[in-house]
Amino acid sequence: MKIQETRLPGVLLITPRKFSDARGAFWETYNERLMEEAGLPTVWKQDNTSVSAKNVVRGIHYQITQAQGKLVRVTYGAVFDVAVDLRRNSKAFGQYFGVELSEDNAAMLWIPPGFGHGFAVLSETAGFAYKVTDYYSPSAERTILWNDPKLAIAWPITEKDAVVSAKDQQGSTFDAAEVFA
Repeated sequence: MKIQETRLPGVLLITPRKFSDARGAFWETYNERLMEEAGLPTVWKQDNTSVSAKNVVRGIHYQITQAQGKLVRVTYGAVFDVAVDLRRNSKAFGQYFGVELSEDNAAMLWIPPGFGHGFAVLSETAGFAYKVTDYYSPSAERTILWNDPKLAIAWPITEKDAVVSAKDQQGSTFDAAEVFA
């Protein structure tokens, strides 16, 4: 596994070794020893999966208490995945990192607690799987508008084409969002 720092402190891009031949492909999606050596969590509270259609945008989600670290990956299809630094005392506060995750590149993204997370589906459908370090807490969940102009995320889809849930459409602006101390 190749583990690379991104421009956001603590957010890591993880690319497993992928073995392909005429039968298909194989790669590790989790290796406790390698994760521990890289300083990543090895205890997880939940594994989650979502399936979404093309142009669906989910996020920007986070939990203000019971903050979750997330190890995210695509099981099939492709997404543009985004982490937003919501730690007020961070030099990268309000900045984002975006990357394409797909079944082809097999890449994963580690998003530590203190970050918001969202993604947009690039393929006809996408399966999205993620491990989290704390349980889902509806009362702690917060959402920032995916298209907030202050964040200026360079989404690879247009606002006109985006399919966004009613809940996510009611998200907060970045300036009004409750963030981490």
